[in-house]
Amino acid sequence: MESSTVTSTSENKVNQQKRSSLWGQVFQRFLKRKIALVGLGFLIFIFLFSLVGPFFSPYVNEGVNTANMNQPPSASHWLGTDKLGRDVLTRLMVAGRISLTVGLGAMVMSVTLGATLGILAGYYRGIIDQIVMRTADILMTLPGLPLLFIMAAVMSEWKVPTEQRLYIVMLMLSLVGWPGLARLVRSQILSLREREFIQATEALGLRDRRKLFNHLLPNTVPLLIVSGTLSIGGAILSESVLSYFGLGVVPPTASWGNMINAANSLIDFQKRPWLWIPPGVAIFLTVISINLLGDGLRDAIDPNMKRR
Repeated sequence: MESSTVTSTSENKVNQQKRSSLWGQVFQRFLKRKIALVGLGFLIFIFLFSLVGPFFSPYVNEGVNTANMNQPPSASHWLGTDKLGRDVLTRLMVAGRISLTVGLGAMVMSVTLGATLGILAGYYRGIIDQIVMRTADILMTLPGLPLLFIMAAVMSEWKVPTEQRLYIVMLMLSLVGWPGLARLVRSQILSLREREFIQATEALGLRDRRKLFNHLLPNTVPLLIVSGTLSIGGAILSESVLSYFGLGVVPPTASWGNMINAANSLIDFQKRPWLWIPPGVAIFLTVISINLLGDGLRDAIDPNMKRR
């Protein structure tokens, strides 16, 4: 009895060492991707800029100031002021909170929904697989952006309060984004369920819950990390487009998309570039950095996927 306990303890230690060494190798491979590290560095900067920066701004609680409307960049207002006299740099920081929150929230919900449905479809197959995959096929045949426009227009028609729009936009983006991930997870589960360790769990009589969440789900974590990271950029872009057309997050809540929408005249475009260039550059650099980070993670987690 004691020998079996010692054996199982030693096997657990060996498995833990293998897992730690595996993730250590992934970390070492990731550190060799210099361009991915640049993307990670900029993302850390933009998070600090958006989350911490407003606390150091004297204009964070400033309201409408007609005396400072449309002022160009100066020593007191580094990026100028908008049509209501508000500091553009401060609004850029606050808007970053909203855009990043939407991106992260939509990613978490879409990954959770896609991973759960993909695992269930791949493991149980049959009628569950048919229902999940046919639903995913229907959603994937519909153009994503027009579908978001329709859903957002309905939300506007129902006069949804501004403070609730943020959460509804995240929900809409997750509903559009889960089918692709569900198909990827399902295909991987179909492969994993035929391997020896799953057959061993069946021989041991383990419950389905333990098979799914203790054995199958951990093997999909690398796929979920990469797919989730890359989906953040898409969610930020989609939110920005919706807000630009007045269908997403609406003023007075600031987002990068509705900041660009505020410069909606030819005079603003030609004479006041400080109104639309900073949020546009923020969106561009953030999405590019997320994609660079996602590519680096993909190459580090699965070197066989590295592009030539």
